[in-house]
Formats: sequence, C-alpha cells, structure tokens
Amino acid sequence: MPRAGLSAAAVSRVALGAVDAGGPAGFADLTLARVAAEAGVATPSLYKHVGSLAALRREVAVLAVRDLTEQLVRATLGRSGPDAVRALCHAMRDYAHAHPGRYAAVQVAADPADPDDAELAAAGAEVVGVITAVLRGFDLPEERAVDAVRAVRAAVHGYVSLELGGGFRLPQDRDRSFAVLVDLVVAGIEALAAA
Repeated sequence: MPRAGLSAAAVSRVALGAVDAGGPAGFADLTLARVAAEAGVATPSLYKHVGSLAALRREVAVLAVRDLTEQLVRATLGRSGPDAVRALCHAMRDYAHAHPGRYAAVQVAADPADPDDAELAAAGAEVVGVITAVLRGFDLPEERAVDAVRAVRAAVHGYVSLELGGGFRLPQDRDRSFAVLVDLVVAGIEALAAA
C-alpha cells in the first residue's frame, strides 16, 4: 500500500526539490535513493509511483521545460523584434541562474522514436515554439527559422554553461558581456533575415 500523501506528483515534486538543491549537477546526480530519502520512504516504495529512474528523470525534464516555457512566455509577451529577443535571452539566463539543476534537465532532448518520450517531445516543441514566435518579428525566410532558433539557444546556453561552471573568472562585468552577446545574436538574426 502506498504511503499516505505519496503519489506520482509528490515524488516528482520531491525530485524537483532534489534537483534544485543539487545546483548545476542536481539533475545529473538525481537518484531514486536520494528521492526516497527526501520523501522519508524506502527506495522500493517509490516504484509504486514511478517506473524507473529514467522515467523520473523524464518527468523532471518535462516539468522543467514547462516551467522554462512559462517564464519565456511571461518575459516576451507584448514584445517584438530585438526587444523580444533580448527579453527571451535574459529570461533563459535568469532561469538557469535561479534553477541550475532544472536548467540542466531542460537540455534533455526527446527521442522521437521512443513513445515514452512523447510528453517530453511535446513540451520541447512548446518551448521551441515560443522562441520561433519571438523570431517571427524578423521576417526570416522559413528555411532559416530553425537556424535562428538553434543559434539563439546555442549562444545563450554556451554562455550560461560557462558562467555556471565557473568559466568566466576575469573581473569584468559578466552582465555587460552577456548584453554584448545578446546584441551580437540580434545582429546575426537581422543579418540572416536580410540575406
């Protein structure tokens, strides 16, 4: 019989808490034993609510992607063009700083051939849809939209990954450097649209 108050949703909440508490390595370090300890149950008790560690990781990734999507929508709502791109990039960076473990979970890509990844694929499509909507303000040719989405994601993710990993040790202001990166991204999108 499942422990009172413990459910699949409760296990997911505990796992998210463990991921958040673990910092940038929180998602990579997620284990059923850690979640069970946080929930105050024996590890085998979790199997009444979650099929496997892979399934729990997938659920955490889905929740993190949805959480990021909501933040990106809030940040970009009512904005367009360069202003929307700047808001999008800053919201992505802010999310990574506020939730580095969840941010790592966001990077999990769904396997299109795996039916178990369908929910993660749908969540991923939603976040990409937000980025694509932001980029519509540039009138990009349709065949270049994926290039622009990938460029935005790669630029922000590269910067954030270096930043969270301690890769920027020089004393110069990282916020200013990030603003320069975002300006370069905007200029690149504008050039792509004009090409």
